[in-house]
Amino acid sequence: MLLLFVCLILGMLVARFARPPAGLVQGINWWVLNVALPALVLELIPKVKFDPQLWFPVAAMWLTFGGAWLLFGLLGPRLGWSRQRTGALVLVCGLGNTAYMGYPLIEALHGKAGLALAVVADQIGAFPVLASAGIVVASIYSGRTPQPRLIVRRILTFPAFIALVAGIIVGLAGGWPDLANGVFAPIGATLTPLALFSVGLQFKFHPGQRQLGAAGWGLGWKLLLAPLLCWVLGVATGVGGLVLTVGVLQAAMAPMVSAAILADEYGLEPTLANTVLGAGIVLSLISIPLGNLLLGP
Repeated sequence: MLLLFVCLILGMLVARFARPPAGLVQGINWWVLNVALPALVLELIPKVKFDPQLWFPVAAMWLTFGGAWLLFGLLGPRLGWSRQRTGALVLVCGLGNTAYMGYPLIEALHGKAGLALAVVADQIGAFPVLASAGIVVASIYSGRTPQPRLIVRRILTFPAFIALVAGIIVGLAGGWPDLANGVFAPIGATLTPLALFSVGLQFKFHPGQRQLGAAGWGLGWKLLLAPLLCWVLGVATGVGGLVLTVGVLQAAMAPMVSAAILADEYGLEPTLANTVLGAGIVLSLISIPLGNLLLGP
């Protein structure tokens, strides 16, 4: 946990005082998404023992997004929100930061076993939601037409998704030799410090008076109601142990950085999206460890 705080704060300090070179964030994110994340997936997925309960972390990601769409789709017209505001909240509060923050936090709390489950929730759950339903929501609320062919191509060509498929095949074949793990592990280990450093570099929190109500609704869903509903679903269907804990915690993660970027690209009230993102990051550093304590061993 100390590593997470240090990397996050270091990124914030560098952004504020050190005048980092232009393109630093984009370069770090490229490494994290295209090299470190696939290496981590290749290391961990072959070690995952697939059992019937693994549907839950994936379903929790879809429940979080679908619930946000339903909730804010109903609330928006009643509270006088614009379509752009409603779409922004669906995106940033329906999608969690299950990689950049989820991996480091879950690993700090539950070690490699928890991290492997976090990868399942992120790569089979959160990422396909972002690349499919997320694009659909962004298109609808910005007045554009979704393009299914581009959505499918985005999923199939994403490096970590390719690594996921390869990892499953290798796992079924008996796993990697030790020599390969000796390469994947240290490369994948760069994800935690660099991801949190990148989040710190991008941290913004400039709430306006008119944003506070919407931000409160959004964070109330993302950090409290969504994980509570996921916990109810898991308990009601007999899911337990580490699978339940990791699924609920991943549902409770701060809003996804990529979702805020997507909101910006589609003109869905970027200032609100960044406010919710920044506040969610800070609050989740408290709410995730607290939620972990409440869930128990």
